[in-house]
Amino acid sequence: MSVILLEAERIGFGASGRNGGHLIPGLRWSMRELAAAFGVERARAIMGVALAARESVHDRIKKHGIACDLRPGHLEAAHKPAHFQEMCREVEFRRQELADKSLNIVQPADMMHHVGTSSYHGGVLDRNGGHFHPLNYALGLASAGLGAGVGMYEGSRVTRLDDHRSVVIETESGSVTAGRAVIACDSWTGDLVPELGRHTVPIMNYNIATAPLGEDLAAAILPGNVAVADSRFVLNYYRLSADRRLIFGGGEKYSQRPPADIGAFVRRYMTELFPALESVPIDYGWGGAVSVTANRLPHFGQHGNCYFAQGFSGHGALLTTLAGELIVEAMTGNAKRFDLFANLPHSRFPGGKLLQRPLATLGLIWYALRDRL
Repeated sequence: MSVILLEAERIGFGASGRNGGHLIPGLRWSMRELAAAFGVERARAIMGVALAARESVHDRIKKHGIACDLRPGHLEAAHKPAHFQEMCREVEFRRQELADKSLNIVQPADMMHHVGTSSYHGGVLDRNGGHFHPLNYALGLASAGLGAGVGMYEGSRVTRLDDHRSVVIETESGSVTAGRAVIACDSWTGDLVPELGRHTVPIMNYNIATAPLGEDLAAAILPGNVAVADSRFVLNYYRLSADRRLIFGGGEKYSQRPPADIGAFVRRYMTELFPALESVPIDYGWGGAVSVTANRLPHFGQHGNCYFAQGFSGHGALLTTLAGELIVEAMTGNAKRFDLFANLPHSRFPGGKLLQRPLATLGLIWYALRDRL
């Protein structure tokens, strides 16, 4: 294929470069939830494809020699005892239905071997999960694409898309005519195709990076150097960078306006878990939009001669690479895996253009409040 990439800003500008770097296999739904909704056979197929995203990312890193600080291990930490019981049931179900041996139950008494806080009630360690430097991964993929002959145009915001017979894409400085196109804008999809934007809302999410902690303090916070995310609706998630900074995300906001001081906004969530970091300087703070669907399953499909994938709901570091694979398979005549995701049920957020975001915000605030009740 002859391929052109049109990027409104710079490569890695959005969530691809600014996410927290957590590689979380699977979906926001557990396999038990998938089985309850769709039956065991379909759940097995969906989860099997979703878990294949891990190998897709690892294979690309190895094939193209991308230096992105890849590390193994992702720990889901139980915020409540009931969450831990649900995690244990999921592990047993995955072992039974998928012969999945990658998940290890961590009893409450053993959590301190993985994370330096007593705040959790057990967890599940996924050895197939992990963490990496997301911007370096995105730039590595861009370099590989250039080497394969892809034309990449930064600063080329698409202003109009016509996808009826052939696809005509217009920018401020030129246009492209193609047989097919991929809409890969996630949180900004609605700016280009408003009806697709009705299926997601952006949640503003913020990260901080501390000053380097040194080996001793870093080992006290995360002894196994795994990535950790808790089971709250408004979750905390964190990992160590290669230079032993703690990169911590927490405190989702539903307003588009960022906090006046991102470091101070996120620090309080970090120090609730790790009081020893109270006086550690915050060297960097940044944020961006995470696109979520109403049911938190990714939204794949076809719109005229365009394919799209959006609403990764916090699992985009792995699932975006998989989405690219599935779309190309569908373009070249094998849509079996793509259709597994394209056939997932989705609904628009209610309220129309004016009320969609306020109504979604009310719902999200309610679920966040449940964390505290």
